[in-house]
Amino acid sequence: MHIETNIVHGGQHPDKLHGAVSPPIYQTSTFAFRDADHGARLFMGKEEGYIYTRLSNPTIDLLANKIALLESTEAGLIFSSGLAAIFNVVVTLVKSGEHVISDNTIYGGTFALFKNILPRLGIEVTFIDTTDIDQLTSSIKKNTRLVFTETPANPTLKIIDIAKCAEVVHKNNLPLCVDNTFATPYLQRPAEFGSDIVVHSATKYLGGHGDIIGGVVVGKKEFIKNLWEDAKEIGASNSPFNAWLILRGLKTLAVRVEKHCANAMEIAKYLSKHNKVERVYYPGLPSHPGHEIAKKQMSHFGGMLAFDVKGGKEAGKVIMNSVKLCILAVSLGDVDTLIEHPASMTHSTYSDEELRECGIAPGFIRISVGLENAKDLIKDLEQALSKI
Repeated sequence: MHIETNIVHGGQHPDKLHGAVSPPIYQTSTFAFRDADHGARLFMGKEEGYIYTRLSNPTIDLLANKIALLESTEAGLIFSSGLAAIFNVVVTLVKSGEHVISDNTIYGGTFALFKNILPRLGIEVTFIDTTDIDQLTSSIKKNTRLVFTETPANPTLKIIDIAKCAEVVHKNNLPLCVDNTFATPYLQRPAEFGSDIVVHSATKYLGGHGDIIGGVVVGKKEFIKNLWEDAKEIGASNSPFNAWLILRGLKTLAVRVEKHCANAMEIAKYLSKHNKVERVYYPGLPSHPGHEIAKKQMSHFGGMLAFDVKGGKEAGKVIMNSVKLCILAVSLGDVDTLIEHPASMTHSTYSDEELRECGIAPGFIRISVGLENAKDLIKDLEQALSKI
């Protein structure tokens, strides 16, 4: 079936017990056993079933299987947040004394995890530009166990050629993990281009309404089974109610993302012609260096954009303090348009030098374009820019 149909129906059927179209919420911590032997068989893995929601839960499993289907992968696992999902991927694949390669332009929380926490566990991390295939090739060591990247990257919208990265990574018998949060499976399915593992912050577009926190990992069944064996002991599980809210949000993913994309394109074109804007970062613009790759691996160009305002950080501060319709807040993928200053907010975990290396200037502003009328958003940005 087409992706739009799978988004609505994939992996979901009316409840067999009562015929409910919306899936039930199994809001319970514990599941009863039929008898002592049944409980023993479940704990030994000799029979499938449910024991305790930290281990598994029907509502959470339904969500995991649905996202795996949408991402063209075999299986999935749901976590309490996107960062919990990424951490669990790393500790399942990498142990002390081993090495991870990461793109240098990633979500600030992921960067902090890789820069500050993993080295304390004895895991070395090398940050590179994964658009440079030669740099990727030369960075692989004998003890490298994982390559991690985002595309489009947060916050610069840098586009990574997934197929080229996967070719290099697989030649060295390594797994490639791609954070697909910005694109969603509606716009891009990294596994179809060779990625072994795909992660999401389900907080963003998958939930879509800014009311839950969640993370997802999808990949091959064998990897997800190994991931679960570790994750169940770490305990970063999500709640059945959150899983249900994400399932509900997913139903409208296609129509929401279409509107996000249309609005973002209109705003990007407007900003690209504004005399107080130095540069616009949006892969849908032909001027974007990753435009052709984005056309190859994405069906549309997403709802995220960024721009450099003339006047640097102070000018950016004026804009953020002057908007009336756009909301000054972090996160993304919400129905509301959110505007923020990465250098002092989401990417404050980067040093000034690291920000420069990633192309995040002092006047760099990121916008998560919502579902409002684009003309109203442009009018709001226009009055804010006029204050500079």
